[in-house]
Amino acid sequence: MAEKTAYSQAFQTGKYEKASGLLGKYDNVRRFWEDQVTGNSLRPMLQQMVNHKRERLERIRILDLGCGSGDGYDLLMGVTTKDPGIFDWITAAITPDMLQEYVGLDINPDLIKQAEEYLAYNPKARFMIGDLSDGLPPEVWSEKPFDIYFSSFGTFSHFHDHQSVKIIADICRHAPAEAIFMGDWLGRYSYEWQDLWHHPVDQEYFMDYRISYIYPEEQRSQVEVASFPLRLITQDEVMRIIEQAAKESGVEIRPLKFFDRSIFIGRHMDTGDYNANCPQLRGPVNSLFEGYIRTDLESLLVDYVPRAGFDYLNNFFEMFFMSCNTLVKYTISLLTNYDSATRKINDIPPIMPFYPEPLKEAMATMHSIIEGIGWVPWGDVRANVIEPMLGYSLRKLEMELQPGTGVGHGLVGIFEIRK
Repeated sequence: MAEKTAYSQAFQTGKYEKASGLLGKYDNVRRFWEDQVTGNSLRPMLQQMVNHKRERLERIRILDLGCGSGDGYDLLMGVTTKDPGIFDWITAAITPDMLQEYVGLDINPDLIKQAEEYLAYNPKARFMIGDLSDGLPPEVWSEKPFDIYFSSFGTFSHFHDHQSVKIIADICRHAPAEAIFMGDWLGRYSYEWQDLWHHPVDQEYFMDYRISYIYPEEQRSQVEVASFPLRLITQDEVMRIIEQAAKESGVEIRPLKFFDRSIFIGRHMDTGDYNANCPQLRGPVNSLFEGYIRTDLESLLVDYVPRAGFDYLNNFFEMFFMSCNTLVKYTISLLTNYDSATRKINDIPPIMPFYPEPLKEAMATMHSIIEGIGWVPWGDVRANVIEPMLGYSLRKLEMELQPGTGVGHGLVGIFEIRK
């Protein structure tokens, strides 16, 4: 199976190790941007579930479909409560005492082995090998119902639509009276694969996906990178899958939220494998979040190249990237004009009233941060405070300016199952 070969190949490179930083699967963007976008989107549902379960003297059971190296455990247990006080140090939405069990399921034995080693200390986490291509496997049917049926990073793009319908209908049959299901696909209209936009939206389309991003740029042409098909999808297509699964299972599935993940920093922005015009943004954004490293902020600017015949998409990406560029240029200007002797910024560019609200808020925040802390003479406040805040502000723009329709690397839907 091509997927197993590709993921085993990635595992053997060592880039799938749970390392952090500027490179690899678990780089800074993955930890401080992508996982946080998912967690922030899930937060209201998790908080509501925790409160409900606590009132009933029950705890939460989680099934992670296509768990890989057990990434869902870190992501879900890392979701924080909304607006914790600055004095609070316990901020997890699901505290360890509220977790009854986390079960991970994946077809790849190498990744399951890594997950078992990584979470060997945790008696509430266990893993099993299973194939989802024909619905939930027997290993799951023998389990008690779960409260959360979770998937991440394109798990459902491995399947044809009829297979996704079967999996989701099986989840509905297996679930208790109330549960949350999160489905994760690849967005059909990411800028990363603009060359593929022309495929008819009324047909299932699978791209030939390469995990080439795990290799440094200078090595990509020298290694034989395995590839496999992955489904690209829109929100409308996902809803057709959901409606069919509800019909077959006879269970109500209510959409709670859709969101696009990684519009600005998708993995293939850096490879250019499917759009030669993509700027290499992941490296600079990784640098923003890395301590004691200063970033060339101009490397974050995007010169968006529209594609003829896609006016709606071009208009969105023009607005989105121009907003990001405006924030980056504003930050550069503030840093350039900051006077550490007077602790003032001498020439502050205007924040125009017609800018989108998230952009105005991000610009005002960067102003406050730079003016408030730029004078501190130790700890390299530019590298360690100002640049990470620029990263979080760009992430804010991605979260609040997006349509949730399939314009990012990932398209995620969160659903409530009610029987």
